[in-house]
Amino acid sequence: MTRTDHARDLAALVGPGHVRVDDGALAAYARDATPLFHALPQAVVLPGSTEEVAAVLRYATERGIPVVPRGAGSNLCAGTVPLTGGIVLVLTRLDRILEVSSAELLARVQTGVTTARLADAAARAGLLYAPDPGSRTVSTVGGNVATCAGGLRGLKYGVTRNYVLGLEAVLPTGEVIRTGGRLWKDVAGYDLTRLLTGSEGTLAVITEATVALLPTPSETGTGVAYFASLADASRAVAAVIASGIVPATLEFLDRKCIAAVEEFAGLGLRKDAGALLLFGDDGTAQAVTANLARIQEVCTQAGALEVTLAEDVARADALLAARRCSLPALSRRGSLTILEDATVPRHRLAEMVDRIDGIAARHDLTIATFGHAGDGNLHPTCVLDPDDHAAVDRAHQAFAEIFATAIALDGTITGEHGVGAAKLPYLADRIGADQVALLRRIKKAFDPAGILNPGKLGS
Repeated sequence: MTRTDHARDLAALVGPGHVRVDDGALAAYARDATPLFHALPQAVVLPGSTEEVAAVLRYATERGIPVVPRGAGSNLCAGTVPLTGGIVLVLTRLDRILEVSSAELLARVQTGVTTARLADAAARAGLLYAPDPGSRTVSTVGGNVATCAGGLRGLKYGVTRNYVLGLEAVLPTGEVIRTGGRLWKDVAGYDLTRLLTGSEGTLAVITEATVALLPTPSETGTGVAYFASLADASRAVAAVIASGIVPATLEFLDRKCIAAVEEFAGLGLRKDAGALLLFGDDGTAQAVTANLARIQEVCTQAGALEVTLAEDVARADALLAARRCSLPALSRRGSLTILEDATVPRHRLAEMVDRIDGIAARHDLTIATFGHAGDGNLHPTCVLDPDDHAAVDRAHQAFAEIFATAIALDGTITGEHGVGAAKLPYLADRIGADQVALLRRIKKAFDPAGILNPGKLGS
């Protein structure tokens, strides 16, 4: 069938204004936020309901057409690139907040709702939606669930899977299922909610999520500690956790990140420091005051050059902005920015950064590292010229070494970005051939025609 034939058929399912086959639209949806991955779809479809999603999937399964579910496309693992063409199924029209319940501490939302909108709706009810990915202003709840997104509050509050109570999802063959529900305790059958959370659009298309909320902490506080080296900062992190405190935020920037952020945002950061540790806590006023004072004391004992507590909300927000703007700050230093993630046990954080620096030097690359010190999740970021093909090749080699190093240090190839197409070559090294084979059998059970997000998990 021709592109026009598909457009006519799909328009009958979702309405003529919600199917795009023009070159401009296809080019726009040929990529996501992951650099160096690009593939044109044959059609872009924007359904407006679960029923329309089901109709499109039945159509695609009957004809063997690949379908790539997508939200805002902010992922960093090439998880929504249409590697084999087909249909990009854009779920951003499913953008209604259906319910926020203070009595049950939960919300129900369609999966095109952005994370920030969900958080704001919860806040208006005096509640907290804890997952806090860096892309929260643009990333959708569906994308967060599909990749099991993390974020700055992951140490204390966990990641997206810890808050997903139930899902509505459409199987590739068109059946609509509801997993889980409104309950914290429910062990009836296999935990399909957890299976779909992190499945990266390979098993079903998620159309609605029921998520747990928490009471909003009455007080928050933030501070920053500077260290001569990341090794010193890493020892401080271990000491903070050993002291019995689990901060809401415990983030780090290496020397290169500090310089880039200060140049970009002018926040008054110390550029002579080898590492910056951003810490914060929330809870009652008494607990926050005591915990921040204790963290300040521990950092000082660990050899901090300087420890400062934010004197007001504005300064606290500025410090958090320093962490959140790490990527755009680094991106100004080159026209191609490759941001990756890997995770190691907390006590091996400094060793991993040292290894990354050594790998970068061997390959003659600039790689800066920032991330979540509290849970060992690092974001090594390489800035280079995309027209320097030799440098791009060296970057690929360097990241392959970085992932291998993370595994050797009892870590993993991705802590929060997902596998997608970018990390698929390293998946077997992380989980082994037997588990890869099991993923493929699970994929076959959900998606017998193999149409959902081919070239990713389970492929």
